[in-house]
Amino acid sequence: MAVLICGSMAFDTIMGFEGRFAEQILPDQLHILNVSFLVPALRRDFGGCAGNIAYSLRLLGGEPVPMAMLGSDGAGYLERLQALGISTRCVEQVQDTYTAQAMIMTDRDNNQITAFHPGAMMQAHSLRIGGGNTQGIRLGIIAPDGRDAMLQHAQQMHDAGIPFVFDPGQGLPMFSGPELLHFVELATWVTVNDYEGKMLCERTGLDLAALSHRVQGMVVTLGGQGCEVWVQGECTTVPPIAPVAVVDPTGCGDAWRGALLFGLGQGWPLDRCAALGNRMGALKIAARGPQNYTLDFDPATRAI
Repeated sequence: MAVLICGSMAFDTIMGFEGRFAEQILPDQLHILNVSFLVPALRRDFGGCAGNIAYSLRLLGGEPVPMAMLGSDGAGYLERLQALGISTRCVEQVQDTYTAQAMIMTDRDNNQITAFHPGAMMQAHSLRIGGGNTQGIRLGIIAPDGRDAMLQHAQQMHDAGIPFVFDPGQGLPMFSGPELLHFVELATWVTVNDYEGKMLCERTGLDLAALSHRVQGMVVTLGGQGCEVWVQGECTTVPPIAPVAVVDPTGCGDAWRGALLFGLGQGWPLDRCAALGNRMGALKIAARGPQNYTLDFDPATRAI
């Protein structure tokens, strides 16, 4: 089953700070904040929500079809997708700007500070869902992307009759309460982390139980505490899976979402999808970069 993944593709510059941000930032001096962090470790990786989710889903044997916009420097990303066996039929390039860039600094407690340059992502709304590019698509996800792209792609996916996951992620603050409610009404499932879940409830005026009545299911990921699965107002806690090491949290949520899409494509209940997501998140956090981990189980067995 082909899965349409609407979201960003970016290059991630990941820096490791060996101290703690909390020890460097003085709360009573935030009005004149001027800090500098020494980052001995630095690497550049392929990233972006659409790329990361597609990588996870492909590892599991799924058929991801990312829809994203790359910039003039994106040829290497296209080559990587093709080498991984990921369709590029819905990925385009613009030549007058760079591919989106994320500069991510992680401290010793895995807290992160991110600066993001959207670049070509801001033109993703020119990509349209419909016609030939939906051939074989049976499932989709709206992940963080340009504001107009998220609004338009959600409506287009709904109009095309494709059930989809609404995953606002770091794009959530761009939208008002009524806009977020509209996304929820169009979607089949919703997934957020705990912080995003609180913001979603605050902006819409609805709690998680009420929101879950408007979709087939909703999942709130809790990092190292597993996740909550909400179905028709009832909450089930899915326990975490302990990683072999905690190395880099970048892309853990996207690895989780790739597993969610794999399970939904198999017709699994939401709690089983979430359990596989927890396993993929544990694999990802033990590897540096968002697309460098490998499976430690055979996906053909559908083991969790």
